Amino acid sequence: MSGSTWWLLAFLLPVSLRAQEIPRFRPVSAGSSAPSLDSQPVLHPVWVRPVASLLLPGTGQLLAGQARGVVYLAFELWIVSRAAVANQRGNEQAARYRELAYDVARRQYSSARVDGPFEYYETMEKFVESGVYDEDAGPAFVPEGDSTTYNGSVWSLARRTFFANPDSLPDQASPAYGQAVAFYQDRAVGGQFQWSWRGARLEQDVFRVAIRSSDDAFRQRTNYLGVLVLNHLVSAIDALISARAESRSPVVPQVRFQANPEAAVLVWTGRF
Repeated sequence: MSGSTWWLLAFLLPVSLRAQEIPRFRPVSAGSSAPSLDSQPVLHPVWVRPVASLLLPGTGQLLAGQARGVVYLAFELWIVSRAAVANQRGNEQAARYRELAYDVARRQYSSARVDGPFEYYETMEKFVESGVYDEDAGPAFVPEGDSTTYNGSVWSLARRTFFANPDSLPDQASPAYGQAVAFYQDRAVGGQFQWSWRGARLEQDVFRVAIRSSDDAFRQRTNYLGVLVLNHLVSAIDALISARAESRSPVVPQVRFQANPEAAVLVWTGRF
């Protein structure tokens, strides 16, 4: 083998190692002056398929011609559809319990509807009445004393927390009393957020069902979104493992010598 042939082989080998696939040469036909290229599928870099699957599950597998990519993609569409249905059901039930709460239990305290946070409605399902915020109509501030109401339960908790004897009120100028009142004012409800289910216990039961249904639907939506993220990760990891396995596959080079009256070429081909 001549020195120029060895130089050609040494040049082709590192170039082929950097490529994912070396185009193959067609056999030289009689009368042709140079070998021609045979088109081959282009393999993507190792990172392309995992990134594609991370963005849209199944695409990395489909780029590699793997049929399981359809499974990832179909599962993705199913999860998205179920999450959308759960979200719609949660919003419908939320609108229902908010409307019911205002029309039945809150309208007498407010002429304009202002919705509160979810925790506020959870409290409404546990207590028949909110109770008054201030029992004294004058300048003095007197917390609700009926412990069966929500505000009364808050004041009862404040007394147990800050008073040495919950059944005995300390001096109103004492630090303990001031701390108890501040605790009550921070948690009690008043004004337009007061409520009463008195005489409407059946409506309160319907309200409880609606709020539980809404909470369950939103929880299902969250679970579906968690599965959605997991599907992206599993598809990306699958594509990465597959791509790396292909890039590390054993190299089986093919070396052949092609000659014609005008040129002689040593050809090395292989897939990585």
